[in-house]
Amino acid sequence: MAAFNKFHSFVEDLAHKKHNLSSDVLKIYLTNTAPNASTHTAYDGVTGTTGPAEIAAGNGYTLTGATAAFTSSAQTSGTYKLTLQDPPTWTATGGTIGPLRYAVLYNSTSTGKELIGWWDYGASVTLQATETVVVDLDQTNGVLTIA
Repeated sequence: MAAFNKFHSFVEDLAHKKHNLSSDVLKIYLTNTAPNASTHTAYDGVTGTTGPAEIAAGNGYTLTGATAAFTSSAQTSGTYKLTLQDPPTWTATGGTIGPLRYAVLYNSTSTGKELIGWWDYGASVTLQATETVVVDLDQTNGVLTIA
């Protein structure tokens, strides 16, 4: 399973009440552009100005990604854990999807579409027809913890 990495702006965005992780619509999109934890702050589609550029739509992939629905959140001894439903899945139909390497989590509800974090799958891949990519969200340890 790929490790979760947070965008630096996520910490400030929490302090400024831009996220309600239990009720906002959180989405995951695919990109082949390396996320920059320091400078990327918001989803902006395929333009890649304020966040990693999303891959092109088509062949089973739609722009804005897929919803990662809320499962649970809890705080224990000062550590908060967020768990999201598993998994967002994309299957290439009628052609290829990609190339892609990263899955990016962002807040679709917030006005600025602020970024939260990403997973790096280590190498770029292009899905051929009928191949599937699954973003495997950790149901035991959660997507993210805040301590």
